[in-house]
Amino acid sequence: MGSTVSPMRPDTPAENVDHTAEAARLERTAGLYPEDAEALLLQAAAHLELSGDRPAATALYDRLLSSSAGLENPYLVRALKASNLWEYGHEAEARAIIEGVRAASPRDPAPWVIVAEALESHDELEQAQETFSEGARLLLTDVPEPPYSTHPLLFGRHRVRRMLGVPHDEWDTLADTLHSMPISLDELHDPKRVWSLGSENPAELEAEISRLRAELGAYREALSRPFPVAVLHWTAGELAELTTAYPSLSAEYTSHEDHLTTIEASLRELSASGTPNLGIVTGTVPSYEAFAASEGASPEDATLLPQYATTLAARGRAVAWPPQRGAGCWCGSGRQYGECHGAEPQL
Repeated sequence: MGSTVSPMRPDTPAENVDHTAEAARLERTAGLYPEDAEALLLQAAAHLELSGDRPAATALYDRLLSSSAGLENPYLVRALKASNLWEYGHEAEARAIIEGVRAASPRDPAPWVIVAEALESHDELEQAQETFSEGARLLLTDVPEPPYSTHPLLFGRHRVRRMLGVPHDEWDTLADTLHSMPISLDELHDPKRVWSLGSENPAELEAEISRLRAELGAYREALSRPFPVAVLHWTAGELAELTTAYPSLSAEYTSHEDHLTTIEASLRELSASGTPNLGIVTGTVPSYEAFAASEGASPEDATLLPQYATTLAARGRAVAWPPQRGAGCWCGSGRQYGECHGAEPQL
């Protein structure tokens, strides 16, 4: 076994979460793992928004933005702050931040989606369409296959354009192709759907409820991001240290080369089987030992490895697989993915 695959599932349904308590727990966890503070505090801020304490969420976004440590996703933090501010009356500041995010042209789709949806939710449909389209042009021009992370960009653009009543274009058609739910995007994004909810006809109501359930299912799938499946990766130095300290794990990892080959093969197999949104987490021996100690178990217990992968992913340490076009390989070789583990195997 050269890789450890770990499905991530939420511990409790969203409706049973005490959002204030969960935010406090995540803040405490961020104190324990400062290297993961950005991802953890963003999760905490989301729970504060859901609890209705939007000023506290803004305080967390400001805490991140004023941090002396560089942020991995500063435009994501800014976009989330803008969306949150607008929801409790700070429209002018929110608009200024949104314009700043758009002007910066981030290469990550998430900030584009968040600011466009903020505009959409406040009935700025033309501006929302322009924002979705700007993001799409930047990230999807000359890209043969849109990465999974860009799908919400295309779906949101489709939705806004449907609300505006404009004809489909190539990107709308692409969004239709990528959409996998049984109900089409045109139906889900039909502005007239809301009229059905006021109908006294049981058949119309039942049909509309089924559509809403399908849309909610897609929304919950999006909320489960990132990475419902995470594969554990060790660098050569860390793997050598791990198997020297805990020889029984050599049965799990016969060589570093085999470990890397098996990771890529596992991910390709999962992708071929239809598993979406795959990710890789990179372990370190000290981190793994600390995790084992927290579980009251020995690091030699190989059954801890998938749990460790899940924990790293939950702390925001996963990176998307496959890497985007032209990006470096996940293995750390310094070569482009397409020239390294992403190269087609020779027959």
